[in-house]
Amino acid sequence: LKRFGDKAVVLRSPAPALPAPSCPAMTTSGVWDPNAANFEMQRKSSFSLFCAEAPTSRPCPPSEGNQKGKHDKLWKLMESYRANDVESVQKDIVSQVEYSLACTRFSFTKEDAYRAASLAVRDRLLESFNDTNAWYAEKDVKRGYYLSAEYLLGRAFQNALVNLDLEPAFKDALMGLGFEMEELFSCEADPGLGNGGLGRLAACFLDSMATLSLPCWGYGIRYNYGIFKQQISDGWQVEKPDYWLAKPVPWEIPRPDITYPVRFGGTVEDYTDEAGDWRQRWVGGDILQAMAYDNPIPGFDTYNTNNLRLWRAVPSDEFDFDAFNESRYAEAVDARRKAEDLSAVLYPNDDKWEGKVLRLKQQYFFVSASLQDLLREFIRKPDRKWSELPSKVAVQMNDTHPTLAVLEMMRLLVDVQKVGWDEAWDLTRRTCNYTNHTVMPEALEKWPTEMMEGLGLDAADVQLHEPHREPEALEKWPTEMMEEFLPRHLQICGEINRRFMEELVKMYGDGPKVWSLSLFQEEPFKGIRMGNIAVLGSNKVNGVAALHTEIVKKETFADFYQYFCDKGEKDKFVNMTNGVTPRRWIHCANRPLSDLFSKHLGSQKWLTNMELLKGMLKKKNDPAVQKEWMAAKRMAKQHLAAWVKEHMGLDLDVDALFDMQFKRIHEYKRQLLNCFYIIHRYLMIKQASPAERAKFQKRVCLIGGKAAPAYVRAKTIIKLIGNISEVVKNDPDVSPYLTVGFVPNYSVTAAQAICPASDISEHISTAGTEASGTSNMKFVMNGGLIIGTMDGANIEIRECGGEDTMFIFGCLETEVPAIKERAAQGHYPIDPRMQRVFDTIKSGRFSCGDDVAHTQFCGLIDTMCNIKAAGTWDGDRYLLINDFPSYVEAQDRVDRTYADQAKWASLSIQAASSMAQFSTDRTISEYAKVIWGCE
Repeated sequence: LKRFGDKAVVLRSPAPALPAPSCPAMTTSGVWDPNAANFEMQRKSSFSLFCAEAPTSRPCPPSEGNQKGKHDKLWKLMESYRANDVESVQKDIVSQVEYSLACTRFSFTKEDAYRAASLAVRDRLLESFNDTNAWYAEKDVKRGYYLSAEYLLGRAFQNALVNLDLEPAFKDALMGLGFEMEELFSCEADPGLGNGGLGRLAACFLDSMATLSLPCWGYGIRYNYGIFKQQISDGWQVEKPDYWLAKPVPWEIPRPDITYPVRFGGTVEDYTDEAGDWRQRWVGGDILQAMAYDNPIPGFDTYNTNNLRLWRAVPSDEFDFDAFNESRYAEAVDARRKAEDLSAVLYPNDDKWEGKVLRLKQQYFFVSASLQDLLREFIRKPDRKWSELPSKVAVQMNDTHPTLAVLEMMRLLVDVQKVGWDEAWDLTRRTCNYTNHTVMPEALEKWPTEMMEGLGLDAADVQLHEPHREPEALEKWPTEMMEEFLPRHLQICGEINRRFMEELVKMYGDGPKVWSLSLFQEEPFKGIRMGNIAVLGSNKVNGVAALHTEIVKKETFADFYQYFCDKGEKDKFVNMTNGVTPRRWIHCANRPLSDLFSKHLGSQKWLTNMELLKGMLKKKNDPAVQKEWMAAKRMAKQHLAAWVKEHMGLDLDVDALFDMQFKRIHEYKRQLLNCFYIIHRYLMIKQASPAERAKFQKRVCLIGGKAAPAYVRAKTIIKLIGNISEVVKNDPDVSPYLTVGFVPNYSVTAAQAICPASDISEHISTAGTEASGTSNMKFVMNGGLIIGTMDGANIEIRECGGEDTMFIFGCLETEVPAIKERAAQGHYPIDPRMQRVFDTIKSGRFSCGDDVAHTQFCGLIDTMCNIKAAGTWDGDRYLLINDFPSYVEAQDRVDRTYADQAKWASLSIQAASSMAQFSTDRTISEYAKVIWGCE
């Protein structure tokens, strides 16, 4: 299918013939009886139960007999696509205004223009969306399914216009109606359905899947409230609800006919099936419904449009009329409230038992609904055999949040579909795949078995939260939770583990190695190791950067890696270095730079083949090109300066070096190290004479990111950044040469203004702690250089761009153990410059009269100065003291290099033009080839 032109009206290809439905309708709300069992994969819809026959994918399928020709007119009217010339687009927009929005020419606002234009774009998306799905069904392709608890999609309007090649027509059409298209972008909510790089990576993956025309869908949760809106009150982070659904969302398609049951609690009972075989079934408990909302994902320069299906939790019984009649009004809607709680908030605060229960329910809810949906899609083809599953389906679990998929796949196959245990386990292991996103074993999920069984453990008896760690990264749980809420899954896990342990004892004998491979842990509490389940139950396990993958094999899952090597499966662990999509992060975010690339490379082909950017390398020292390049960078800095002024009231000097650090606030990402350097720089400028100050390179230091609501230390770091900003701003000796700001509520939309403007960005995690990172890729694609450690994807970015494009400092991952050992012996010196920073903070200079802040700042310093505990939570956990001297030296190199603008421009061009390896097109191509087997 070729891309359609501005005025062309392209005829649709006929839909593949599909058999008409014959199953009875099921439309009542209380369709599932909790006392029944094994009705999963029967979706509550208007056309069928789970059966071998499929619904029609066109309103008018081929017909015979007295039905022949009955709907020919209907099909004829749907035969062509919408035209994309300016006048046709204008007519569509005006039609949406009057007939979809019920507005008139007298009440036609900018908000109405956005919604009408979005609906006009969505109409075109749906044409492609429907035909893409029909094509997949006709060709019976192998499909990939990406399960992720997070998706940071960003705004859809501009992205859809760009990918569908509709931007010029809609721009002119809207201008003719009296609206600037760019002014409408801000009317769209930015759905915060993710917490950081994990969610943004998933969104970039979806874009590349569609652009590469791969038959892949995403699955997740339609949270009512995304990651919180971050506000700063008196310097402290305050979390406010992010209700992105406050206004109608034109991009999502509600699917009330696609609804599946999800059970919690209950018991497992034995029974004999119709064949006389002993079996077990899960009965009782509470049943919720998962209702689908589809979000079309268009590809760039292709007619392919894929789907992100998000699940909303709704009650199985909408309303208790008896309770209402008896004036028990709250009870009448209690089921709805409980259901809506489940999909209400991304990552509920889990420092209490109830929060952990809600997170477990969230993860199982979306995993169960997704597997029911995709397995139903697989088996509905006539004469399909379950043995074909691995050749037609690949499931990718994005981190440990969806790893209950292994147990749920087994339950659906064994209990619901009556597949034998051995065959079901073989199919599961060949169908599921697992992406690990952490290098720290303690961050892997460990669910309490009691949650699955129901022993009624008092939450007060369980220590659930370690105050030093970010709560969503911890997830270590007592086993009671699994026992209470997912009893059948606990049994399945136990049986998998029993068989696995028998195999291990035969291979290695009984001992610590076998215990470490167990799916269960006994200490410090009884729990289920979700990471172990994911590795054992997957076909492939991948890391997300070269160093990270090696750490996964040698440390995180070292015993598993050795086990699979001993079994001859040395290729089970593979590397898939992360990436980002250049369509959003260059073409949408930084149009001047995109136009520069297209001008010098002769086309926009680089947007789908970033290897072509290497053609810019021969021009990196051309003064004319450097002038264009730096002019584009200046435009980006001016755009950000205007954005910061509007949102923060802070003035930025666009002639200064822009120094950025934007990522989740976490101790291992070391925003605190950046703070210490900024204070050091402040003190150096302050003590200098006026003549010496004039020699300092002007800097704008911007930091942003959200701290988890219960993460006290991270919130303290945000407060420190804000106080540093105030002190610097109000010091006339320093403020002309240094500007510091904390940018609140970092989001995809904010990042699209921030990333293009950076001169230098900070990616300074302790070596061996960052799995990959993707913000480093976005900054470098836009011509920013990096100051960073040899950690995560920094290593590969440096290899591709050249050593001189990155300002490296700090210890190596292999050096960390020796540093900790020396510290334990009392040898962990504090650099005098850092001691001066510590003394200044403890003097109260940056406390701004806030006693609470001062106490917490001093607490951070006192902990770090416990030198014998360096590398542990009782001391300098992430080795800031060790790396500070080399960090200062690297910052000095940045200043010296930036002073030579021609050299800086050359390095900037060199870095940005060497980023082909970090496009998600390359990443997803490798997933499809090495892991999924999709084409």
